[in-house]
This record gives sequence, structure tokens and C-alpha cells, in this order.
Amino acid sequence: MEFDLKTIEALAPDQASLSAASKLTKRSNWPRLERNEQQALIWGECQGSGSNPYRVVVDTGDHGYKCTCPSRKFPCKHTLALMWIAATAPASFAAAESSPEWVNDWLGRRRKTTPPPAQPIAGAAAKSIDDAARTDESAAVEDVAAVERREAAQRKRAEDTRQAVSAALDELDQWIADQLRLGLSGFVDGSSDRCRRIAARLVDMKATALAGRIDEIPSRLMALRSEERPDAAIRELGKLVLLAKAWRAAPDDPELKRLVSTSETREQVLASPDARQVESFWEVLGEKIESRRDGLVSHSTWLLDLKSTTPQFAVLLDYFPASAGRRSNAFAPGDRFDARLVFYPARKPLRALVAERMGDVMSGAWPDFSLGATKDPLAGHASYQDAAPWITDCPLLLPPGAILVDDRGTGWWQAAGDPQGIALPIAGAVNQTLLGLDLAATAALWDGARLDLLAAQSGFGRLDLS
Repeated sequence: MEFDLKTIEALAPDQASLSAASKLTKRSNWPRLERNEQQALIWGECQGSGSNPYRVVVDTGDHGYKCTCPSRKFPCKHTLALMWIAATAPASFAAAESSPEWVNDWLGRRRKTTPPPAQPIAGAAAKSIDDAARTDESAAVEDVAAVERREAAQRKRAEDTRQAVSAALDELDQWIADQLRLGLSGFVDGSSDRCRRIAARLVDMKATALAGRIDEIPSRLMALRSEERPDAAIRELGKLVLLAKAWRAAPDDPELKRLVSTSETREQVLASPDARQVESFWEVLGEKIESRRDGLVSHSTWLLDLKSTTPQFAVLLDYFPASAGRRSNAFAPGDRFDARLVFYPARKPLRALVAERMGDVMSGAWPDFSLGATKDPLAGHASYQDAAPWITDCPLLLPPGAILVDDRGTGWWQAAGDPQGIALPIAGAVNQTLLGLDLAATAALWDGARLDLLAAQSGFGRLDLS
């Protein structure tokens, strides 16, 4: 049973799959669990929602696998669960002298027949060593030529994409100019149709990520009061202008490519020499789940570095179809764990992957970041905007304060000790039990108009606000 949890985490396509797999590790979910040591195989049948269980087989040698479920994730949660059981409860597998027919069928289609042993070279019937050497040399030349053709094709595709995106940004510039010429009031009122049309055009021109961002502008505007929407529209359009300008200056920049066209794969991020790695204790501050107009759901899990001397954050980001329903997360607000995170290359790295998780950490208060001496609660936001002005959600750790509600029912975070001082509006409804409570520190996301509360520390301990 050559499995451990670190290996399983590395094989998992995302955090949601790991969480779903953990719920399938109970023995009651598996009416059949067997192993064959000689073939280095484990297999089992996992009872799903249908009448017939899903059949799963895993090669413990090279980690090959097969599952009969219809999932489009590879490996699926059933495969990960079988590996998980092998890592944590290997005694659950009964020894089998032979493999079932469906396992043998998979093996027959997966593995090539072992070639016959080489015969001794003798007489004229044997192939000469010189001929064999020439054949190998010809094959090597062909391999080099094939590699060169693939690399040339990749360069051609990259150049075609770059030209298409450049043309898309030119079209975006003209579109923004048209919105300003027609007036912000008209843009706000018609933002849904206008943004949808330009987003569809950008998708056709390979600026997919940027199209998704523009498609979400109407929902962000409509979440504000009517009098706030023109200013918010200016911010949104301004960020697009700055992002387009930055891409033109550095079209191969990983961060800008991620925000404009396509993102890197998990494997590319882990292998990137520019990806920052941080091994520390992390606390899950909270999560933010948003339904997008393209049919996807964005699931952000925000983390706080507990070993840093200044507030440092990370976000684990996952997307899944809205039709799949609410997914369980691998982490819950308040969880603390020891892990090595790898950050996507960026000017102000936030998005990260869990490369290695070592174990859980005892709960407790947040570190003393000397927040009481902070005069400007938005200083952290300013540092993010200076480095990457296109960022939409900036994480903040606010100094001591309290939550209040005005006559219109809008919630506000108010700095402690200065009733006439800085106050920041809060997005959404406010839990009435929090009003007037002294908060030693509050973690939140600031989008330039509203605070999205995540968690807080008070005399009662940790408060989950997300």
C-alpha cells in the first residue's frame, strides 16, 4: 500500500475533491475492498446514489486508476477515497488470490504485452549491430524533428493568441470610450446587456478571463445604492484600462496572462521558479461564494498567516458548475493547519495552492500585529493598489473597532476611540448580535466601496462573520 496523504493531496485535482473523498472513507460506503500484492493492485466497490456501486481500481505502483463513475474530474472522489483508505486503514482490504474480471479487463487495455526476450545474435539471420545502430540513430533524428515541430507549433499558437488578445484589448478600449461618451448613467442602467455583448466578443478573441471579469461588473454595481453606482462604474472601467495597459507592456507576464486570457495549471504553478513558497501555520478566516453569469460558481477560501509579523493573506480559489450544487470544502472557517503554500506568481501574491499539509494546529488568538497603532485602516488596501491596481478584493486586518447600523439599515465598521473618525460601510445584512461589540481585530475584504466581513477577534474569542 504505497500511499500517504501527501501523495493523495498532490494527485487531487482540487480541494473540493479532497473534501468529498474524505466523506467516502467510511467502511460502510465500501461493500467490497480487496488487494492483490503481486499485481500491486487495490480495488473496491463504492455505493453511490444509484442501485449499482461504482467500481474503482488503483495501481499502487504507478498510481494509475479507473472508476466507473461519470465524474469529469481525474482522479474522482471515489478514486481518492480508495487511496485514502489504503493510506490510513490498509487492513480494510481483504487479500485476493485473483483479480475480478473487470479489473483484468482494465489491466489488459492499460498495459502492453511484455516484449519477448531478445535472442542471441548468430549467423546471417541476426541483425548486424551496425544496422541496429543506424536504425537507432535515424529514430533519434526523427524524435528531434518531432520535438522541433511541436515546439514550433506551440510558438505559433502562442503568437496567434497574443495577436488575438491584443486585438481584443483594442476593441475593449474603444468600448470603454463609447461608454464614457454615452454617459455613466446610461452605462449603469444598461450595464447588463452592454457588458454581456463585449464579454462575448472578448471570448471569441481569446481574452476569456477578462471577459468573465467584465461579465460580473453589473452584479457588483447593482449591489450598491443607486447614488454610488456611477463612482463604482468609473473604478471598474479604470481598472480595465490599467490592466490592458499593463498587458501590452508585458504580454508574457504570468499574472497578466492569468487575468486576461487563461490561467496556469496546478502543475505549472508548482514547477514555476517564480512561485513563492511559504511554510507556516494558517487559519481559515472565511469563505466567499459567488454565482457567476457564465454558469460557474466561484469559491474563495481566505487564509491568514499566523507566523508572519505583519498581516499576510492567501486565498484558495476554486470554480465549479452551478448545476453541480453546493460543494463541500476541505476547510471550515476557524480551522488551523500547518502547510506549505505555493503562490501563483504575482506582484502582490494572494492566490495559492496547498502543496503540502503537515497537520492541524491548536486554536488561539491571532498574533499581535500592533493593529492598535494603525491610523489608516485602508493602508493595506493602498499597498495592494500601488502594486496591482486591477485587484478587486483586497484583504484587510482592521484595528480595534465596532459594528454599527445607520438609519437606513446599512452596517458600518467604526474605528474604536474616535466616534467622528474613519467608518467603512459593510456589504449585506449585519448580524444584530454584533452591534456595539468591541472587536480587537476584524478580517475583511475591501472592494473600494464595501467591506465583506470574514472573521473577528473579541473578548468572546473568534467570531465567524463570513
